[in-house]
Amino acid sequence: MQAGQGILLNRASYDSRKHPVIDLWLATATGPVRLWIDDQQPLLFIASAQLEAAQNALHSLVWHAQSLQHQTFDHQSVTGLYFSSLEHFYRARDQLEHAGIIHFEADVRLHERYLMERFAYAMVEFYGSPSYKDGYTQYHQVKLRGIDAPIPDLKVLSFDLECSRHGELYSIGLSGCGCAKVLMIGSPTPAATEIEWVSDEKMLISRLIDCVQQLDPDLLIGWNVVQFDCQLLAKRAQINRLELRLGRGKTLARFKEGTQSRQGSFIIPGRVVIDGIDALKTATYSFDSFSLESVSQALLGRGKLTEDPDHRMAEIEHNFHYDKPTLAAYNLEDCQLVEAIFSHTHLIEFLALRSQLTGLELDRQGGSVAAFSNLYMPKLHRANYIAPNLPADGGLASPGGYVMDSKPGLYQNVLVLDFKSLYPSIIRTFKIDPMGLIEGLAKPDNAIDGFLGAKFSRTQHFLPAIIGDLWHQRDIAKQHQDKPRSQAIKIIMNSFYGVLGSGGCRFYDQRLASSITMRGHQIMQQTAQWIRDAGFDVIYGDTDSTFVLLGEGFTPSQAQATGQQLQDEINAKWQAQIQQQFTLECTLEIEFETHYQRFHMPTIRGSQAGSKKRYAGITPQGQIVFKGLENVRSDWTELAKHFQSQLYQLVFAEQNPSEMIRTLVEETRHGIRDNQLIYRKRLRRDLDEYSKNIPPQVRAARDADARNQALGKSLRYQNRGWIQYVITVNGPQALEYHEAPIDYQHYIDKQLKPVADALLPLVGLDFDAIISAQLGLF
Repeated sequence: MQAGQGILLNRASYDSRKHPVIDLWLATATGPVRLWIDDQQPLLFIASAQLEAAQNALHSLVWHAQSLQHQTFDHQSVTGLYFSSLEHFYRARDQLEHAGIIHFEADVRLHERYLMERFAYAMVEFYGSPSYKDGYTQYHQVKLRGIDAPIPDLKVLSFDLECSRHGELYSIGLSGCGCAKVLMIGSPTPAATEIEWVSDEKMLISRLIDCVQQLDPDLLIGWNVVQFDCQLLAKRAQINRLELRLGRGKTLARFKEGTQSRQGSFIIPGRVVIDGIDALKTATYSFDSFSLESVSQALLGRGKLTEDPDHRMAEIEHNFHYDKPTLAAYNLEDCQLVEAIFSHTHLIEFLALRSQLTGLELDRQGGSVAAFSNLYMPKLHRANYIAPNLPADGGLASPGGYVMDSKPGLYQNVLVLDFKSLYPSIIRTFKIDPMGLIEGLAKPDNAIDGFLGAKFSRTQHFLPAIIGDLWHQRDIAKQHQDKPRSQAIKIIMNSFYGVLGSGGCRFYDQRLASSITMRGHQIMQQTAQWIRDAGFDVIYGDTDSTFVLLGEGFTPSQAQATGQQLQDEINAKWQAQIQQQFTLECTLEIEFETHYQRFHMPTIRGSQAGSKKRYAGITPQGQIVFKGLENVRSDWTELAKHFQSQLYQLVFAEQNPSEMIRTLVEETRHGIRDNQLIYRKRLRRDLDEYSKNIPPQVRAARDADARNQALGKSLRYQNRGWIQYVITVNGPQALEYHEAPIDYQHYIDKQLKPVADALLPLVGLDFDAIISAQLGLF
């Protein structure tokens, strides 16, 4: 028997010879490991009162019952039903439902239950009997537990396929694990890039399999790699009658089709495929476009060797036939761009830490409900409760975050005070917890009042401590400037409110979510009142932020001191009030975050009412911050964004912007700004689904695809996606088919004027009057 430790790569459970097994692949410091666990039985729970009915319903299956100390959230005693195989377990679920017998936790997969009950999230310690296989070690008679240990270095291979427009493979780039080369169909040709030449597509795929086995990566990374590269690879392997033995031990890889709610996945035993786009979205990165070109330019300042998406496919096909060294360089550069993005953003570290904190697979998108369940259910079981089922009605909506009506205007010296992680703080302070709600309602005399009739136990709860532990870990991560860990913890903590308010979570209860958001409303309103009592006006409040107007006569140092004083006073008041009213320790903490020397809160366009979630301000350091305005919206042109930046810079500096406005309008009319007039918008539906109120991007797309069809080209816009277009005197035209003169008046009226009209009246100026004076000069 030997011991070891490593990070989970794959997890699965299935029947082997009609017996359930759990199959785990790990990466360890000494190489890949497979854990084969065959001493576990799938189970589900029923109310003990239903046992006789279950015996009648399940007479044809092999199972046994065990009376447990657990109870449901409705305080019914529980019996566990254990099955001899997963086949019998799945049949039992159906038969119980057919008989009208309610069962619990039947959706928890065998390997999920095994891992969560051992608090095994990512890093695990194992003990078992080893046997040495081809390229890995397999353990039997396994014992396992979760540990908090450093994550071993993972071997990463970036790969990218190049193909014809019809999907025939041309080449495969590989970078990582000490390799940087391209597998290419063709005859040897001198090239700066290392190229391994193969005779045909079948040999190309075979060599990829050989290279993966030889390089033996833990992770395969790429760009849109699962939905495009892996799916295409599986299809071409099938056409060539090849088995994709990419897994460790030469096991088969397979593409698993997605569902309506979840994308497809590519399963390689012993390895994980991670898509760069999905990983960045999981880490809350946001870009106008997630194309490799756009993201690499934004993060790295460099991009692909071929930039024009309209001609890229034609260029790839041309280079394959006439200039294969150039295609190889392009192919390898794409692999290396993905490597550089992963390195720059620390994506592997982020995903590994998220996995260690929550038990989510490295390649899992989203998963906040699963993360919550992984953390919460083992603790719940140890308190002798079983988890409830999903709400039958899908969950009722809970109140959203607090948003105060704003007071529009142009102001001097505005402070922003933010509550630090308001919703997690409310959960911690007021002991909001699924089991705590059940216990509080059962023993209401000493419980903490929530909302909608909720009551929470002061002593029996888990979620406040879970958040408290994450909070402490995040503070340590911040001290050590560990951004991946800090970001992973922040995302997890902030997801807990959404989980409790989601009908897709088994712990959903409207009283839980409402006790968070409605308490948040109460806290924000009371905070604003204390600020008014101190002699200052509150011009806006949004979820956890309060905007305080100081007005004229404050130097930056005085404003800073005032913000710090308000922060300290409000925190002291909350400490005192929560102790006095609830006899609870307060974990609410407001922070003075920003001082804006000049600040603009606009009106709703076409109204006198103040807008929400839209403002701009300039800090004492000269940084202009835009929130929700045209400058940060991807559907406005570069012209509008440039104009807004220039306009606010001048107005905030108390300079007259008239000359700048006249110059910009003149440059627009004379075609000097043509490169800033491009709209880029998403087609959110298939083109044929648009029937009423046809927006300009759809008109441009339909026109472009009509021309594509006439020219025998592939149709680009039928099934959603993005389009770039300009407004011409003949209407919207896709950028690739732009031929009519640009309608400059459209851009003046629809892009410049709305930006100007939001701000100029506050300084006694009028956009139309300014440009009319310009016209009078000619």
